[in-house]
Amino acid sequence: MVKTYELRTKDEKALVEELGKLKAELAKARIGKVSAAATQVKASKIRVLRKDIARLLTIINEKRRDASRLAFKKKKYKPIDQRVKGTRASRRKLTTFEKTRKTVKALKKRNCNPLRKFALEAQSSYISTLKFLSLIHISEPTRPERISYAVFCLKKKKNH
Repeated sequence: MVKTYELRTKDEKALVEELGKLKAELAKARIGKVSAAATQVKASKIRVLRKDIARLLTIINEKRRDASRLAFKKKKYKPIDQRVKGTRASRRKLTTFEKTRKTVKALKKRNCNPLRKFALEAQSSYISTLKFLSLIHISEPTRPERISYAVFCLKKKKNH
């Protein structure tokens, strides 16, 4: 049985050579199983060889993936298997750049009609009544044009 930590220390060429040896040994064991009397020892030997081959292939794939990651680390585009998978919906949703883009018409409209702010002016006759009112909310302008309306919501103050 091959130990994983020992395999990780070897280079890829040595791993491929060892893989070839294990595959040849597995082929011999299978032929021996068919030709000779089927004993429990040979069946268990085949199982161990298959597990060793799988372990070796896993290590080889890990090393190749790590080498590929290093090669594409600072590149703009990565191979599909190295990209973040996420969910199907997250892969299809708009990026922040795409979300914030505006059409030429929308840009012109925004530049020509900036957001207007409104101030509340009280006449001297209403000042005495304003002491008992507090401003709750000022709505947005009704339309982005020169003549627009805003609604002021006033609430009666509680007596202290």
